[in-house]
Amino acid sequence: MEDNELLAALRKRALGYAADETVTEYDAEGNEVRRKVSVKEVPPDMTAIKLLLELTGVREEPDEGMLKAERERVLAELAAYYEKNGGKDGT
Repeated sequence: MEDNELLAALRKRALGYAADETVTEYDAEGNEVRRKVSVKEVPPDMTAIKLLLELTGVREEPDEGMLKAERERVLAELAAYYEKNGGKDGT
C-alpha cells in the first residue's frame, strides 16, 4: 500500500462512511433464497481524526492568548444567556 492510499483510508475512517452489507440466505440445495442489502453507517473515529491531524501537520496547539480569548467569549455568552433567561437558577 502506498502512503497516499493509507492516508485516504485514514481520512475515510476519520470522517465516517457508509458501507453496504449483504446477507444472503440459501436453501438446502444451495440456491439463493433471499438477499438483504443494508447500508451500515460507520461514525467518525476520534483516534483516526487525531492521527490524521498529527500526520498532516494541520493540528494547531492553542497558545495561552487563544485560550484566554476563548474563555472570555464563553463567559460572555453564558452571561448573556443567564441575563436573557433570568439568572443561573432560571428565576
